[in-house]
Order: sequence, then structure tokens, then C-alpha cells
Amino acid sequence: MKHTLLIKDWLYSFLSLWFPRCCVVCGGSLAKGEECICTMCNINLPRTDYHLRKDNPVEKLFWGKFPLERATSFFFYRKGSDFRQVLHQLKYGGQKEIGAIMGRYMASELQASDFFHGVDVIIPIPLHKKKQQIRGYNQSEWISRGIMAVTGIPVDTEAIIRRKNTETQTQKSALERWENVDGIFELHRSEYLAGKHILIVDDVLTTGATTVACASRLAEIEGVRISVLTLAMAE
Repeated sequence: MKHTLLIKDWLYSFLSLWFPRCCVVCGGSLAKGEECICTMCNINLPRTDYHLRKDNPVEKLFWGKFPLERATSFFFYRKGSDFRQVLHQLKYGGQKEIGAIMGRYMASELQASDFFHGVDVIIPIPLHKKKQQIRGYNQSEWISRGIMAVTGIPVDTEAIIRRKNTETQTQKSALERWENVDGIFELHRSEYLAGKHILIVDDVLTTGATTVACASRLAEIEGVRISVLTLAMAE
């Protein structure tokens, strides 16, 4: 066993020398045991801590729009901040593993607050099949996988689908975002969700238009309760 560990340590050092792993935020080399972001950047991550506040700004954003249990975002997405690289590399850099890693980090911190208490199933915001084929994956699904790894709550990617391939929301106004997502989701094999507590997961929260569109369709299922969790919240 000791001999095997020594070989693994040597191999890790060798690979790190020729293929250094770098923090997606600061670009510095990652130490053994660090994933995606270094310890210092993890410490400095602009956390919202909204999961510790009842009636927080994320929850208020969804009040009156669907049967909401609770909602939060993990960190702030600020213009000009280096922490934007977490989302940029996840969404556009092809680094889907960042989603699973950050999902685990997020779930580990939120679990102590009972945020996941009573949740029956995780549903990531779906991408249209054409967009997912181009990107190769759904970043929200990978975040959900990380959450599942910590909480054990199953992920469902089939109960609701995206039937319209909408334009990107990035450069749209608030009104245009709401118009862009009108009627884009469709329930599919969702009968078993009756009476369940659903956690909707997405990468970044801006106006909340996409989340509301998804949650509104899920709210058509009898007796459902809905919570929302996003990796980041735009400021």
C-alpha cells in the first residue's frame, strides 16, 4: 500500500511538472488536493450567504410567480471580476468538470443549513438539444451532478424539455429576456413528480426569466413545491 502511494505521489508530481493544473480564477498552479480554484481564491469567492437569510433577494425575485419554498445563489457574478472565469470556462471553455466541482463545493456549504431538507429531485434548467449538441453538454446538469454527489438527491433531465432554441440572453434587456423565454419549456414524463419538492438548478441568475418559465411549467404538476439554486447571481 505504501509503495503504491509513493508511486501515485511521484506520478502526480511528474504530471504536474509537464501539465500544470491552474486555478481558473487567478491562473496560479493548483496544489495537490485543490480542484478548479485555489484555496486563496476559494476563500475570497464573493459568496452571497443568502441561504442563511430568510426572504433574501433571490427569494424576493420569485415571490408570487410560482410556489416557492426557498432560493439562493452561491456567489456574486460581478462585472470585471476575475471570478467570472468560473462561469466563462464552464459555459464557453468546454470545462464541464468545473460544474461538478463547484456543485460539490456549493452543496457542501449549503448542506449544513438544511437548504436541501425535503428536496426529492433536482432538475437542471434544460438546454435545447441543438445548443447542447454544439456545446457538448448542459452546464446546469453538471452543476447538478456535483450537488447530487454530496446530497444523494437524484437528478432528472427528462421531466421537462426545452422545445424552442432561443437566442442567447446575454445582450438582451430585461423585457427582451422575458419575451425570449415565453413558452419555451414543455413537460415530458413528469407524472411521477406530483407532490414532490423540486430543486431547480441553473448556472447564473440575472432577471430570473428562464427560471420562472421553467418553474411555471413545473408548477402545473399537482402538489409540487419548488426551490431554486444557482451557482452565481449577477449584480
